[in-house]
Amino acid sequence: MAKYQYDTLIIGTGPGGEGAAMQLAKHGQKVAVIERHHEVGGGCTHWGTIPSKALRHSVSRLVEYNQSPLFAEVQPAGRLTFTHILRHAESVIGKQVKLRSGFYNRNQVQVIRGEARFQDPHHLLVRQPDGADEVLSAANIVIATGSRPYRPADIDFSHPRVYDSDSILSLKHEPRSVIIYGAGVIGCEYASIFRGLSVKVDLINTRDRLLSFLDAEISDALSYHLRSSGTVIRHNEEYERVEPQDDGVVMHFKSGKKLKADCLLFANGRTGNTDRLNLDAVGLEANSRGQLEVNGRYQTAQPHIVAVGDVIGYPSLASAAYDQGRIAASAILHGEACLDNLISDIPTGIYTIPEISSVGKTEEELTAAKVPYEVGRAQFQHLARAQIAGSPIGCLKLLFHRDTKAILGIHCFGERASEIIHIGQAIMEQKGEGNSVEYFVNTTFNYPTMAEAFRVAALNGLNRLF
Repeated sequence: MAKYQYDTLIIGTGPGGEGAAMQLAKHGQKVAVIERHHEVGGGCTHWGTIPSKALRHSVSRLVEYNQSPLFAEVQPAGRLTFTHILRHAESVIGKQVKLRSGFYNRNQVQVIRGEARFQDPHHLLVRQPDGADEVLSAANIVIATGSRPYRPADIDFSHPRVYDSDSILSLKHEPRSVIIYGAGVIGCEYASIFRGLSVKVDLINTRDRLLSFLDAEISDALSYHLRSSGTVIRHNEEYERVEPQDDGVVMHFKSGKKLKADCLLFANGRTGNTDRLNLDAVGLEANSRGQLEVNGRYQTAQPHIVAVGDVIGYPSLASAAYDQGRIAASAILHGEACLDNLISDIPTGIYTIPEISSVGKTEEELTAAKVPYEVGRAQFQHLARAQIAGSPIGCLKLLFHRDTKAILGIHCFGERASEIIHIGQAIMEQKGEGNSVEYFVNTTFNYPTMAEAFRVAALNGLNRLF
C-alpha cells in the first residue's frame, strides 16, 4: 500500500460514502473523499431526502393547523407558499452540512473538492473547481456517486415551467396547478406537499395502482386520502409529448388525453451517476440505468473497486446506503473474514401526508407463499394519544404466523408512521421465541402513546385465532 497516496479514495459524500469513510478512518486507514458539490452531504442532503422531508414537515403542520378544531374559531393562518417552506428546508440543509463536515474533520478524513474520473484501476483524475487537474492514487476505491432524476431526451428541462425532483427546489413562482408525472415514492410525496399548499395536482401513474410494492390495504389507503385531499390520480397513462408554453405546460398522452398546468414535475425514475467516471478505463460497464453490478461484499468486477448506495440500485434508501458503506468498508478491512450483511427486512419510510412505513412481508406475498398468517389491526382514531393530537387518520397492521405467533410483517399508515414502525421492527428482528406478537400483549406501554397501537393490534389479531 505504500506506493499509493491513500489507502482508500471515496467518490461521493452522501450516506454511502460517509458510512465507508467513517468505518475506514476509525480503523486507521488514510482516507480521502472527493465531492464535486461545494459542500458535503450528497444528493440526500442537498436535493433529496433532507429538503423534501423538511418541506413535507412544514406543510404537514399547516394541514394540522387548518384541520384542528382547536383553531377553528381563531384567525386562520396566512397563506403559506412554496418559497416560504423552502426557507425552512434551507436552514435544515445548513445544519446537516455543518454536522457532516464535523464528522470528516474529527476523523481526519480529507475532503477534496472536484469531479473524479478513473485514469486506471488505482488512479483518479480530479478536475478541481478552478479547472486544474490532480491525479490521486489509492489501493481501494469506493464509488458512492448516488443518482439523479431520469430526464428523457424529448422533454425540455431547461424550460422555466419544467422541473425534476432536484430542480423543483429552485421553484420561484407560485403555481396554482401542477402535473406530477410518475407516482412513485417521490411523486406521491410531492403530491401531498403541493396539495397541502392548496395547489391543484394531477398525479400521473404509469401503472394500475400506487406504490404496488406496498401491502394493498396500505396502498388503497394512500389512494383514498390523496383523492380525499383533492389530488386527481390518473392510472395507466403514459405521455406522448410535452408542450411547454410561456404560461405553463401541456402534456399529451398516448391515450389521447391532454392536460395543462402551471408547471410539470417529472418524477419517473432515476439514473446512477456513472456516466462521467470513465468506467472504460477500469473495465467496468454500467447498465441502462447507470447502475453497477456488485457482489455480496459490494465489490465490482475489479475487487478493489466497490460501489454502494443508489449507484447499485435496490433498495435506493439513504438508511441502507449508509449501512452498505459501512459493510463495504469492513470487507475492505477484513476481506473474506467480513461477516457483516445488510438486514433482509429493510424498513421503508414514505413521507406522504399521512406517512407510510412498512417492514417485512405483505399480505399478498404471504398468500402467494401459502403461509398461514393472521392480521391484527389498530385504528388510530381509537387511540387516546391520536385523539389528543388531532391525528385520527391511520392504522397499524400486524401480520403474524397463526401457529408460531412470529411477526411476519408490519404496516403503518398515519402520522409518525416511520417512527412507530421501529418498535415492532425491534421485536420482529429477534430470533426464535423472542419474535412473537404476544410480546405486545405481555408488556406495558406508556399511556397515552401511539406505541399502544401495537398492544391493540396484537389483541385484535390474537382474538381471531381459534
